[in-house]
Amino acid sequence: MILKNDNYFSIEASKEYFSVSQYKSFMECEAKAMAEIRGEWEQKKTTALLVGSYVDAYFEGTLDTFKLENPEIFKKDWTLKADYVKADEIIKRIHSDKLFMEYMSGEKQAIFTANMFGAKWKIKIDSLLPDKIVDLKVMRSLERIMGKSLISFWKYDLQMAVYQSVYHLCTGACLDTFLAVATKEDITDIEIIEIPKWRRLECLEEVERHLPRFIQIKQGSIEPERCGVCDYCKSTKVLTK
Repeated sequence: MILKNDNYFSIEASKEYFSVSQYKSFMECEAKAMAEIRGEWEQKKTTALLVGSYVDAYFEGTLDTFKLENPEIFKKDWTLKADYVKADEIIKRIHSDKLFMEYMSGEKQAIFTANMFGAKWKIKIDSLLPDKIVDLKVMRSLERIMGKSLISFWKYDLQMAVYQSVYHLCTGACLDTFLAVATKEDITDIEIIEIPKWRRLECLEEVERHLPRFIQIKQGSIEPERCGVCDYCKSTKVLTK
């Protein structure tokens, strides 16, 4: 299967390829991950996700299409709701910073695929420059959660590890990896954060350790385990006593 923008997120692509989001879904709940792959369960559109997607769409050049496909971002008078007014403010703040815009000036939404750890993987890079891979993140803040940075908590470091590894397998090139971060705080904070090679290697060790089981689950060789607490598990719970 040849991946393009119009089929990258399709059920067929999910069945054939692993992605970072699919890997993270397996880590959260194997049963939910398989339901998503089969098209039986879809991640709920939250405001937090939509705000991030709004900013992503702007830099992709697809904001008009995003607005048409997501009418819930508008009030009854077709003006933007407050969260998306804030998204426009974030975009304006990003535009005001020369370095941030340099990091976002690469090829947009570049798709690459490769075989890694016994499975086919797909990635889609926000900004690909000759010497670096950059992913845009819109985050609540840069504070820590449960002793972890938000970068590690949301596994953004693992994402960049996979991106660099797949890109290297495709091209032979080893690029530095960066997150271009803007926050949703009242006063938007911005940062360029490098994910160093040593951390990427640690993340790849984690992926290599867990992937064999996930491959077997996708192939139907073993049954996925239910976490018992996610929305999917709650909605499909069957009482026996």
